[in-house]
Amino acid sequence: MNSANRDLSSVLSRITNKLQQDQVVSETLQNLREQLDVDRVVLYYFYTKWKGQVTFEAISDHKYSIIGSTGADDCFNLEYAALYLAGRIHAIDDIEQAPISNCHRDFLREMQVRSNLVAPVLTNEKLWGLLVAHHCQDCKIWQNSDIDSICQYSNYLASAPSISAS
Repeated sequence: MNSANRDLSSVLSRITNKLQQDQVVSETLQNLREQLDVDRVVLYYFYTKWKGQVTFEAISDHKYSIIGSTGADDCFNLEYAALYLAGRIHAIDDIEQAPISNCHRDFLREMQVRSNLVAPVLTNEKLWGLLVAHHCQDCKIWQNSDIDSICQYSNYLASAPSISAS
């Protein structure tokens, strides 16, 4: 095999691996969305310190799509980062009743969120991102089984090659 063919083969192999890894992440989010019976599950990736965007989503209806959203950077600060880095799981049954900042409530309203469940995706002792479940149509009372599920899925994603290698 000549050099050009080896290079092309290498590129095609990397593209195939990336597509397979992306498919695993997409399927994982869809499975979690169905298990939790919510409108949206997203993977939020921090591309720089506490700034990031939604890189994957599983949605019940296209009207709930927020893919590419960058979030309310002013609301997410070092205090929240430290909590999630320590493994914080945060469940809000009703954003209108929760003791959260106005900035956070407005941000969630803008995305049509009524109930919010968040787990960190931790890789190499760093906060890589957040796995987030949103229920938009109505409030949702999060059960212990829901919290256990999002923890399991966030741990699974943290070990996925496309995430753990980044």
